[in-house]
Amino acid sequence: MGWQAIRIWTVLVYGFMFLPVAVVVLLSFNANQFGSFPMTGMSLRWFVELWNNDAVMRAFQTSIVLGLMTAVISTTLGILASLALVRYKVPGRNTITTLLIAPILVPEVVLAVALLLFLNWLGLGKSFALLLAGHVIFTLPFVILVVQARLVSIKRDVEEAALSLGASPVQTFFSVTLPLMLPAVAAGALFAFTISFDDITGTLFWKPGGVETVPTQIFSMLRNSISPEINALGTVMIVMTVGLPLLGAAVARKLAMKSGA
Repeated sequence: MGWQAIRIWTVLVYGFMFLPVAVVVLLSFNANQFGSFPMTGMSLRWFVELWNNDAVMRAFQTSIVLGLMTAVISTTLGILASLALVRYKVPGRNTITTLLIAPILVPEVVLAVALLLFLNWLGLGKSFALLLAGHVIFTLPFVILVVQARLVSIKRDVEEAALSLGASPVQTFFSVTLPLMLPAVAAGALFAFTISFDDITGTLFWKPGGVETVPTQIFSMLRNSISPEINALGTVMIVMTVGLPLLGAAVARKLAMKSGA
């Protein structure tokens, strides 16, 4: 009876947590202009209006470009940092690792304000480059943790075998190390993209005037009025932020099985 009660309580807690999300998704298909129950019918009307909303489309383009650039830069830096910290004897390796992972431990609002004040002290105003730098700083630790965990499990024997057969260090990396790291690299890139796409706290501090991402666009729309388009936009956000990590997990598993790891 004790374990049964725990299971029931767990289901109730998760149901309470995800019920608002389910309501948003359900109301996004409501034919009525007012998001309320009972629903008068099912319709894709609000998704069509969302598609025709120029401001929302610009926000989507900005978020996708920003997310892709963040993923590429964070993944590249994460691979290089992981290789240096795992494969080589770097002085102060533990200190460097702690500093690289520190942004996870600092509240995002504190990190956002600190970076903004620091760049203002340097005389640099808000710009897309600042926004990109902030997202890279925030997502890089996640990539490093994922890639390092994979790299530690890769034995040096396979790399040394390639070197002994005449391959250069660069050839060994691209032919041996990188394919074995690929599941973690793909997962880290997708995590970086998802975190960047979904971020609002840091983006509100770093974005220049006139630039909106999807989360800040939702925040701006909520300040004016509660439109049914917000439910449709929220549904699209939920699908992307939940679907991409699941896709990343599936891709990482498939690549791991393919590599025989």
